[in-house]
Amino acid sequence: MQVTETLNEGLKRGYKMILSATDLDAKVNEKLKEAQPEIEIKGFRKGKVPLPLLKKQFGQRVLGEAMQEAVDGAMSKHFEEKGERPAFEPDVKMANQDWKEGDDVEIELSYEALPEVPEVDLKSVTLERLVARADDAAVDEALKNLAESAQDFKDRKAGTKAKDGDQVVIDFVGKVDGEAFEGGSAEDYPLVLGSNSFIPGFESQLVGVKAGEEKAVTVTFPDEYQAEHLAGKEAVFDCTVKAVRQPVAAEITDELAQKYGAEDLAALKTQIAERLEQEYAGAARAILKRNLLDKLDEMVSFDLPPTMVETEAKQIAHQLWHEENPDVHGHDHPEIEVTDEHTRLAERRVRLGLLLADLGQKAKVEVSDAEMTQAVMTQARQYPGHEREFFEFVQKNPQMRQQLRAPIFEDKVIDYVVELATVSEKEISKDDLEKAIEAMSDE
Repeated sequence: MQVTETLNEGLKRGYKMILSATDLDAKVNEKLKEAQPEIEIKGFRKGKVPLPLLKKQFGQRVLGEAMQEAVDGAMSKHFEEKGERPAFEPDVKMANQDWKEGDDVEIELSYEALPEVPEVDLKSVTLERLVARADDAAVDEALKNLAESAQDFKDRKAGTKAKDGDQVVIDFVGKVDGEAFEGGSAEDYPLVLGSNSFIPGFESQLVGVKAGEEKAVTVTFPDEYQAEHLAGKEAVFDCTVKAVRQPVAAEITDELAQKYGAEDLAALKTQIAERLEQEYAGAARAILKRNLLDKLDEMVSFDLPPTMVETEAKQIAHQLWHEENPDVHGHDHPEIEVTDEHTRLAERRVRLGLLLADLGQKAKVEVSDAEMTQAVMTQARQYPGHEREFFEFVQKNPQMRQQLRAPIFEDKVIDYVVELATVSEKEISKDDLEKAIEAMSDE
């Protein structure tokens, strides 16, 4: 196939490819000869059908296949000889739309090539890893929060009105049209007001009640209520308030520790300290990664595929618009303008993405099946009760698998770079670590 370059500007490429009618006919004949031994037509023994007859009967069908194979082969040879890879699927179209059998086939090929990424001296990179320790004050603060979340309740003074957050102990009987219904009654039921664990409107009517008081609570079951015979119906619950209790933090004792699976309070404190230091290490890694990417971005400069930058800029603009307009969940909104800032961020992301991909490829970084399985399982937990459907969706969706693989691959490349870089450690307080995270988020 004859190939002529028509465009070479930056990373944009264009070529005209001509497949002569003679070569196409030869390829059709070749394919028919390959199939000839297996073809059987009435009047001829298997494998003995004359080529002209095969061509008359099957030529049109084979013609399209031969043309596609010729173009695919020419493209593969072209990319191999040029040593280029397209940033996106190449645009391939027939130039002579009025083509008829016996004409040469003229193909126009255009694409944006992936750039050649320059070498980076990773050993020259210097980084600082922040280290924060979980001191006694941080452990005590976390322990206090834990005790508050594991709150108990104690009786309020007689005659005290119940408030939101209080626990009321009630007996109740629910009735629809004056008749008690199954499952609508209970005794000594501990209900936390404001927990929204009962039918909408139920708890708010008990705010202000006192121990010993009787209260008729009228509510309407939601139209989509799980019990169809109650859906949309009005019900009256006759309630007797037996106690009003206020929330109090659980006492910080060995008993509290045992509720959380620790042997005693000392063991719980050790667990908390370890968890806090894991959190600090995660925050410190995020800062280290950001600083590393900043340094790498300063160290390299190369041409970027325009369409790749444009696509990324549109995605950034779209994402930021939705963050600023959280009430809009769909995509039925005005066209979002891409600003210079969006483009600048897109250029950074594309440049770093191509650099990390190149570094990972050269270092032979791989994402294992076990790592992918763990990523899928982690994501599946966001869809309780539908884990199997999510697994099947991922298996059938290459794009989703790539979305799950990309951050794992990136983190492994970051680890590889950090191993080669010169890294020093600096101990800081938890407060200073939080300030560093906030400063990074504000940039």
